[in-house]
Amino acid sequence: MDKLITAFNQNKKYFKNDALSGITVALALIPEAIAFAFVAGVSPLLSLQTAVIVAFVAAIFTGRPGMISASTAAIAIVLAPLIAAHGLEYLFATVVLMGILQVLMGATKLGKFTSIIPHSVVLGFLNGLAMVIFLAQWEQFKTKETILVNGIETVHEVWLPALDMGIMLVFVLITMSIIAWFPRITKAVPSSLVGIATVTIIAMLLDKYGIYHLTTVENFAGMKLEGDLPGFHLPGLGLNWEMLKIIFPYAFIAALVGVTEAALTLRVVDDMTDTKGKMDKEFFAQGFANLASGFTGGMGGCAMIGQSIINIKSGGRTRFAGLVAAMALLAFIMFGGELVNAIPLASLIGLMFIVVVSTFKWESLKYGKKIPLQDYVVIAAVSIATVFLDLATAVIIGVLMSTVMFAWEKGKRLEFTTFTRKDGCKVYRLDGILFFGSVLNFKDLFKINDDPKSVILDLKYAKVTDFSALEAIDSVALKYKEAGKCFRIVRPGTNCLTLLENAEHIAAVKIDKEYKSE
Repeated sequence: MDKLITAFNQNKKYFKNDALSGITVALALIPEAIAFAFVAGVSPLLSLQTAVIVAFVAAIFTGRPGMISASTAAIAIVLAPLIAAHGLEYLFATVVLMGILQVLMGATKLGKFTSIIPHSVVLGFLNGLAMVIFLAQWEQFKTKETILVNGIETVHEVWLPALDMGIMLVFVLITMSIIAWFPRITKAVPSSLVGIATVTIIAMLLDKYGIYHLTTVENFAGMKLEGDLPGFHLPGLGLNWEMLKIIFPYAFIAALVGVTEAALTLRVVDDMTDTKGKMDKEFFAQGFANLASGFTGGMGGCAMIGQSIINIKSGGRTRFAGLVAAMALLAFIMFGGELVNAIPLASLIGLMFIVVVSTFKWESLKYGKKIPLQDYVVIAAVSIATVFLDLATAVIIGVLMSTVMFAWEKGKRLEFTTFTRKDGCKVYRLDGILFFGSVLNFKDLFKINDDPKSVILDLKYAKVTDFSALEAIDSVALKYKEAGKCFRIVRPGTNCLTLLENAEHIAAVKIDKEYKSE
């Protein structure tokens, strides 16, 4: 109790800003959650209820106060094929397993490994995510058409007629223009809400006077959104091996995507607030949130970079902002269903295109020669992998590519000098890091046939880091031995000595501990 009182006293100065910020976030979450539902192929109400549960539970357990989590496009894109192929019950089971995996990731402290994600991978990830969201929106410019083929009715997806397509694009552009320009008037109200509200009013007037009927959330979803409290739901599937084989790949990828999004969002919020979040604790929070989502019939979610930025810029600093956002969103969907049903689809598409524009890192196209070529390669590879594979695989590919390129560059920077002492002994003085990436260059340094009878390898300015390096040294020593020449190591570092002591099979290496340089 004392800890709770202390925490309250320390943070009560933030509560007003957190409350207002939470309401702002909730308003901005409504259209985005509905749009993500279309990406996943679920009802908008399910996505909104998921946003409530994920936002509330994640805020309670978060390791990064101020961060907002909800239903997201990243998770929707991963799970959409599963939903299309197997239905909602498999979705709920997958979200539960996803939550379990994320809790295990937090328990095994995998959060520390997110620090190895290079900035080029982050840029590629965000660019790829932007392209995936952009491509997903065009499915909403299609309609279903029944065609009679050989006496059998088949349903095909076709593009909207030219006139309907043109009108829809006009309203998409109107929404985008309002969202982009309204902040110049005031930032007191989320511009996304203003854009959607304006287009909704215009659409209602056009419909009222019989001029034109824009497709709305209700039309597109094929149902009315009638707000209700999320309830407990146990996935209606038997626990068996066949079911696990279906859901595990999706759950594993979604779990990786979720923690990756959490790691990237945590970095952004850390930078904005000049504070330090707890990555492993945030993995727990994401896992608990998805467990709760799965057991309440939700589609799962993760951290939201855009909404977290909105929250921080609006003054939100504690977990109270996330709790307010969740409760305010629940109030909106329970008592504002009629308004949500009337939202035109074009306005949601316009919002998502704005999300695309803000997510894509345009500066990555302007770096020119300011960054190495290999970073451009990583950015492009991660972006392409994100589009054609999935977000988690793309990040793994990017990290591996960056690691290999780093090793290659370090391997090329191995330098040496040689000189012959008065006693006729030739000295190779190595400068650089000797590891698996530089062993080939290392072996090429030595002129075994041309060297004198006594050769010294001076490691004072070198660092030997792994057993590949020891094997390379041993290989060179054996060649000198076979040539009838003496090969010695002098002034090795502590790490090199430790490696030599642990490597019993290194037989040809001799260390001269009494060496005196000339």
